[in-house]
Amino acid sequence: MNHMQYKQILEDAIQGEIDSRKFYQDAAGRMQNEFLKDLFTRFAREEKNHEKILKGFVEAIPETLPFDENRDYRVAATVDRPEVSDSMRPADAFALAMKKEQEAMDQYNALAEGCIDPEQAQMFGSLAAMEREHKFKMEQAFVDIGYPEVW
Repeated sequence: MNHMQYKQILEDAIQGEIDSRKFYQDAAGRMQNEFLKDLFTRFAREEKNHEKILKGFVEAIPETLPFDENRDYRVAATVDRPEVSDSMRPADAFALAMKKEQEAMDQYNALAEGCIDPEQAQMFGSLAAMEREHKFKMEQAFVDIGYPEVW
């Protein structure tokens, strides 16, 4: 991987965080339930924080890139993301959110696994863990809204 490829990966990840933040803001605006509105609003704020962290990586790209060149970063798996529609049911919004969080988690895990700089690897691992927590919450909400009989 060269510097341009690394920068593009980071910029794609930043765009993913921006898209996720917009998704959560839009979803929060559509939710009637105050708990769900607050949940999506909090996720939007967290995605903004992830964006800030990644921008810091772009601003400080080292001379020698901190990755093992034999890794597959699976960045392409996160490229094609559907957009939110006004007619989307809440269960579908949660399903889309779960998919987006899974994709982000996979991307950050791949970056952490391939990173040979311990500090950056830990940061990518932390971002993956945050996305995993988001996914878990979306899964819980999906089950709650999609299968109310389990309450």
